[in-house]
Amino acid sequence: MAALEVMHAQDSDAWIAAGFVRNMVWDRLSGIAERPLDDIDVLIFDPDDRTSWAPEQALEARLLAAAPEFPWSVRNQARMHIRNRDDAYQDIPHAMAHWLETATSIAVRMTSSGTLEICAPYGLADLFGLILRPTSPGHVKRDELRARADAKGWLKRWPDLAFLRDHPAEPYAGGCFKFSEANQSIL
Repeated sequence: MAALEVMHAQDSDAWIAAGFVRNMVWDRLSGIAERPLDDIDVLIFDPDDRTSWAPEQALEARLLAAAPEFPWSVRNQARMHIRNRDDAYQDIPHAMAHWLETATSIAVRMTSSGTLEICAPYGLADLFGLILRPTSPGHVKRDELRARADAKGWLKRWPDLAFLRDHPAEPYAGGCFKFSEANQSIL
């Protein structure tokens, strides 16, 4: 929660996503002790600056100044379509819907009232069900997904993980929603 508080203080519109969320939940569900973070993926969406790293660098500098103990990694999702060879993304949920796997396509941020807001274009079932499933765009790149899972050692780290390589998920209309306090204990 400390990382969420720091991020909220620096940019209340930004989200923490990907491995930070997925690894924390899968480790807790698997009874694995907390491990050091490789990075904390922070998502912003600045459609007015799709070519420069300036928005990312500015927020990353503020985050590092506020909490140098965290490995911050800020990415402007308004320009990530270029790297991913996709059409331009409309917003953060649309960008996340193009990620390779469902359980990584989840972001969280703290609201001004201290509750959590979740953005999950494919829902939370795969995250909490220990399921590694391609998104619909990820299914087209399923060999890339398999290579990614192997390189990161996910099936070794979480032996109960089910890899549903040939069963892609379709995004649902829900997108982002507030998370009740009763359900925040897993995070």
